[in-house]
Amino acid sequence: MAAIVGGYGWRTASATAEVVASGQMPLAAEASGRGSIKTIGIIGGVSWASSIEYYRLMNEMVRDRLGGVSSAQILLFSIEFGEFSKQERLADKGDWTLMTQTILDAARRLQRGGADFIVVASNTLNSLADSIEREVGLPVLHIADVTGEAIRKRGLTTVALLGTTYTMEQPFYRERLEKRGIRVVIPNQEERDYINAVIFDELCANRIRKESRDGYVRIINRLQKEEKVEGVILGCTEIPLLIKQEDVSIPVFDTTAIHAEAAVEYSLSDLKKRPVN
Repeated sequence: MAAIVGGYGWRTASATAEVVASGQMPLAAEASGRGSIKTIGIIGGVSWASSIEYYRLMNEMVRDRLGGVSSAQILLFSIEFGEFSKQERLADKGDWTLMTQTILDAARRLQRGGADFIVVASNTLNSLADSIEREVGLPVLHIADVTGEAIRKRGLTTVALLGTTYTMEQPFYRERLEKRGIRVVIPNQEERDYINAVIFDELCANRIRKESRDGYVRIINRLQKEEKVEGVILGCTEIPLLIKQEDVSIPVFDTTAIHAEAAVEYSLSDLKKRPVN
């Protein structure tokens, strides 16, 4: 495991923490008198391909919001996905013990590092949000809640949900949307198997194939025509690497971007308002 500390020159993580705790290194927002910025804790690496997007989007959003060379205040713990993927296969068979332990360990590392809240950079693993909050004591910004709010603001009532098999088939995601009056439609069994295989065999390795994009578009078009869906949730943080709004005629809800924006808004919620530079 490597520790990389940026922004104040090189120093060890423990040395940086000591300086911050002693008050010798005030956070940028506090030093400027604008109020405090909440530190975003990201559980990433599940997979690294989508974690890159979270990091990029959050920093771009803060820059656009605050201007100048401003950037997001983030702690990122990136899980080693090779071993974790084996734990996921056990979870698929009903044994969540190891995978839950790994996620809770990541959350505790972020807590010790000073995160104020947690973002799990995976739709599927937001199913563990309640466990994280209960065991670690930090709030978790649930991806289904912020996605549901985005759908509600668009005035849609029926949407398709694409994601891993677990996300599509289990109730943890669908129920949060249904509480907001949103009807959720999932693909058929053959389509679900195909969507899941593309995620794990291609997208998690950052392999983007036109053939797979075409396959996803066919599924979305069928759901629009036959199930009358009004929009589609890209309910795996890797799917936005493959499918863009221009690929289909109905609104797409990019959960990575929605989640990142909600995290930035919460992170900056205590800042005093000021014009963008």
